[in-house]
Amino acid sequence: MVLLVFVHAYNLNNRYLQPFTIVDEPLTVNSFVQYFTANGLFRFRIPMLFVISGYLFALHDTKPYGKRMTKRLRTLFVPYLIWSALGLLLTWGVEQYALTQQAVQAAQLQPFGEKRIAEYAWNEWLVRWLLSPMPFQLWFLRSLLVYNAAYPLLVKAVQYPRIWFSCVAFLWVASFYGGLFEGEGLLFFSLGIWLQKRKDNIAIIKHAPSWFNLQFWSVSWIILTAGKTVFAFYGFMWFGSAVFPILIILHKIVVLMGLFVCWYGLDAVVQWCMNQRWFVYGSAFSFMIYGLHVPLVNYCLQPTFVLLHDVPHYRLLAYVFIPMILISFCILVGMILRRVVPSFYALLTGGRGLY
Repeated sequence: MVLLVFVHAYNLNNRYLQPFTIVDEPLTVNSFVQYFTANGLFRFRIPMLFVISGYLFALHDTKPYGKRMTKRLRTLFVPYLIWSALGLLLTWGVEQYALTQQAVQAAQLQPFGEKRIAEYAWNEWLVRWLLSPMPFQLWFLRSLLVYNAAYPLLVKAVQYPRIWFSCVAFLWVASFYGGLFEGEGLLFFSLGIWLQKRKDNIAIIKHAPSWFNLQFWSVSWIILTAGKTVFAFYGFMWFGSAVFPILIILHKIVVLMGLFVCWYGLDAVVQWCMNQRWFVYGSAFSFMIYGLHVPLVNYCLQPTFVLLHDVPHYRLLAYVFIPMILISFCILVGMILRRVVPSFYALLTGGRGLY
């Protein structure tokens, strides 16, 4: 969740980074660091979350499917609706004042041109609330709910791994998006199911395969991520439109390598973190970080630039410190809500982090 905030806190001229995004500004220390991390090193997070989610859902097959789906509506769909509504209300409030309205426009999150929230038609309100949330990170909850609903089909599909994973890997590489189904999560959610159904699943999870060398993969991961970053700035000049498929392939390789490196290489870091009382306490509020940081992080950028524009490297400083401040703010809000209105806090988080 911490890395998720950094991924969404980049302040390059292009405010929406796709795997194939060409950067339309000079390559500097600031732009390199932001693209290298936000659209490179940190991109393993969502695939890892989908793998874990698929594994955990498959782990409870002894429970009735209908009962599990009822629970998922409470833990996924209800928070989705609430956070989406809160994002709309926050944006509506920010847009009431000319000074803060500039921050909303600079964030470039409006799907209906330059319309203010108050100018939306009723159907645009519904689309924004149900399908295209202002807190755009909620797509993960929506996709996860869809995959949970499709679980009976997916658990049968992974019984034919060569056929199924060939198909979903193609959808992932192609960055397929078809409404409620998208290729980004389907591959990794299926992988989590497949792992759990294997008899040797514990061994696979705990021990790296014999062909995996952590040092080689770590160095290669960093070098490829750096190369992809340079391509994003100069690739079009070098290769023209052919750079787009190159960037997509490099992006997918970087994500896969990051997934392996962080899964098998960070055990010592995880162990150290779990031995720190402050970390364990703060991790209870990880869903608050997830739900609250967008669109706040986007609306903070323009005012921060106004305040710091005379400070050297202010954009890089903003990229480092805005996420840290917002993460602390989200945890603080979570602490207050959990203490003052625990029932509302439970709705917001789907029952997570109550204890």
